[in-house]
Amino acid sequence: MTTDPVQLALAAASGGLVSLLLTVFGGGGSVLAVPLLLYVVGVREPHVAIGASAAGVALNALTGLVGHARDGRVKWPCALTFAGFGVLGALVGSSLAKRVDGQSLPIFFAAAMAVVGAAMLRPARSQGDVAARIDPRMTPGLAASGVGVGAASGFFGIGGGFLIVPGLMAATGMTLAAAQAASLVSVAAFGATTSLNYAASGLIDWAIVGAMTLGGVGGAIAGRPLAARLADRAALARTLFASLILIVAAYVATRAVGAA
Repeated sequence: MTTDPVQLALAAASGGLVSLLLTVFGGGGSVLAVPLLLYVVGVREPHVAIGASAAGVALNALTGLVGHARDGRVKWPCALTFAGFGVLGALVGSSLAKRVDGQSLPIFFAAAMAVVGAAMLRPARSQGDVAARIDPRMTPGLAASGVGVGAASGFFGIGGGFLIVPGLMAATGMTLAAAQAASLVSVAAFGATTSLNYAASGLIDWAIVGAMTLGGVGGAIAGRPLAARLADRAALARTLFASLILIVAAYVATRAVGAA
């Protein structure tokens, strides 16, 4: 377990940055957690970085979920069905990732970051049925989508919100706002499943997780007023953020190939 105060301070700062980005943009920020842990905090083992990222993502999602649940924005039947099937995928995905050589994981992660960045460049859609409810005909679609997204989330140790939201919208017809609220149930469930799977193999540095969580509280607080200021320029801000993710993806790929 890490005891170096410099590393813990860097982990707190990284957690704050990821949480701020999640608060401002509502998704995509968690994909930066692993590169920050590897190349800023100095975590040497990619598996440990993924395990810590998954735990931090789960805790951040739970924090956000409380507010949405209090305001009655979470469609629980849809959210729990998607998450329930997705947990199985997250268990399979994280188990598979543990079997992959640690030095190869950053290459896969760079590819995932490129997909996230490209997805964020697409215009967000707000169409949907405000009164959407789950019915038996939706269950197979929710199940298949949940398992697939959960597997990707577990393999990469990310929240997967950029996949969960469109998956929920496609399967249930709910609005973007409703899908974003419901997605936090899955993000928390997938992150918890992945982190516990890694913890069972001794691949979680809880000191790093704790530092990231503390930093995340500050990042969430700082992100709320910033989100309000960027409301009128959301499209431009989202494009800039997506571009940053693509740049970091290129950096991670370069480092990974150089180390191979």
